[in-house]
Amino acid sequence: MSEAPKSIQMTAALHAYLVSHGTPPDEIQSALIEETQVLGNVSIMQIAPEQGAFMTFFARILGARRAIEIGTFTGYSALCLARGLADDGELICCDVSEEWTNVGRRYWEKAGVSHKIDLRIAPAIETLAQLPREPIFDLAFIDADKSGYIAYFEALLPLIRKGGVILVDNVLWMGAVVNPAVDDEDTVAIREFNDLVAADSRVECVMLPIADGLTLLRKR
Repeated sequence: MSEAPKSIQMTAALHAYLVSHGTPPDEIQSALIEETQVLGNVSIMQIAPEQGAFMTFFARILGARRAIEIGTFTGYSALCLARGLADDGELICCDVSEEWTNVGRRYWEKAGVSHKIDLRIAPAIETLAQLPREPIFDLAFIDADKSGYIAYFEALLPLIRKGGVILVDNVLWMGAVVNPAVDDEDTVAIREFNDLVAADSRVECVMLPIADGLTLLRKR
């Protein structure tokens, strides 16, 4: 393995160039980004635009019809996933906040994807426990409380079809995962999750340096 990484530092100018030379956010997505930013520091929970474009693209090439996400926030990731699903597709969204997801509802309507989205307001682990005990999903996205990542993964895996994929956000945790001086609960939880899935023979694991790190887990 080369000691010199081929990745380069992502400056603001380079990030703007990257977004503009992919599929950039449209008017609806841009408006949702702007409304979320008004919330202040918590807006950091919204996925990056290039990650949203990737998730739409990935859902399409996977041919996904049924998907589920754990953690919806203001609905940007749900919008991106729903756009990538088949016309008769369904996305179950799990979140505990009526306030934040109500923002998303308006934009799902504007984008014409609300008919694909089944929003369930409850702790995600409870929603997962109520689903049929059989592989029903092609695609899943985890982006919620970091201490729950392992539990979400274990609950989701039996529900994913063979060859289906679980996407997991924030796996680089702003670089803290490799900083031994950082040992807060969230950082430790992300490290434990990353170690677990990298060694799990039930899945193929690829970690990509998109935004704050995105892991792809393909069920064998």
